[in-house]
Amino acid sequence: MRKKNKITEQKIIYRYLNKLNFNKSETFNFNNDAAFLKKRKNKEIVVTNDTIVESIDFFKSDPAESVAQKIITYNLSDISSMGADPYAFTLSLSLPKKITHEWISKFVKKILYFQNKYNFFLLGGDISQSNQLIISSNFFGYVAKQNILKREFPNKGDDIWVTGYLGDSAIGLALSKKQIVLNDVQTKYFTNKFLFPRPCMIGSLICKISTSAIDISDGFYGDLSKIINSKLIGANIYSSKIPYSSNLKKLFAKNKIVTSDVLNAGDDYELIFTAPKDNRAKLKKIATKYNYRITKVGRIIGKNGIYVDDQKIMKFKNPYQHSF
Repeated sequence: MRKKNKITEQKIIYRYLNKLNFNKSETFNFNNDAAFLKKRKNKEIVVTNDTIVESIDFFKSDPAESVAQKIITYNLSDISSMGADPYAFTLSLSLPKKITHEWISKFVKKILYFQNKYNFFLLGGDISQSNQLIISSNFFGYVAKQNILKREFPNKGDDIWVTGYLGDSAIGLALSKKQIVLNDVQTKYFTNKFLFPRPCMIGSLICKISTSAIDISDGFYGDLSKIINSKLIGANIYSSKIPYSSNLKKLFAKNKIVTSDVLNAGDDYELIFTAPKDNRAKLKKIATKYNYRITKVGRIIGKNGIYVDDQKIMKFKNPYQHSF
């Protein structure tokens, strides 16, 4: 009888994770109890952390590649929103017994794709056994101190911009929860947007000419409210300028969904950022050069609250928070 190819911590490290350290000196090739971070001249290290939990942040049936892409995207999006370039990351895996070699191989392959695309490496981490799949990661990035983007301090009159398209992931989640029924082509498109979010890495390109930024993880309105968290300023949004994909526009036209549903939903992982109007040409030039879609959707105004076409939104869904 053929022996079962048992999964062990050492096998996971040396068969799969070892290829992710890119032989960087900081990692000691995973032979030490810890690693170190290199300081770069005139740069600050920014750090972020995200944890995703089975049945809360993703479904049990989601493919390994999707789980990998989500933990990477969530963190890269945070790094980008602060104007930084990614440098390295740690990875902690709490694995249930159901995990197979095939699952780990697919998971690692997807992470390696993003590492090669955005030039960062695995510093180290931890592996443990769990009753459910839990993945946690710290990401480190570099940015000049004076260029760090924050969630605050936009100025009255600043333009409000968003990257990419909004709302597609929300439809994918609704499909997963069987809250909406669409045809096969639509289902495939929106489900893919939910399962495989992509980070918008424009942050380090715009940090010198922007005044604030945040990634859209908890909904457009909710995350915008974090930027204007002051009694002195607010935001006026032009509804006709909000960017939606052609697929989502078709759902609006057929009254299958309303705009408030998607603008209150999260998981877009695009950026909201503000910038002086004098920088419009510079921003458009950057977007064209690096093939990023950016859209001017509003402006910062001198009265508190969020307004859409000059009408104040009295109520909108609060940003998502975990309940305990």
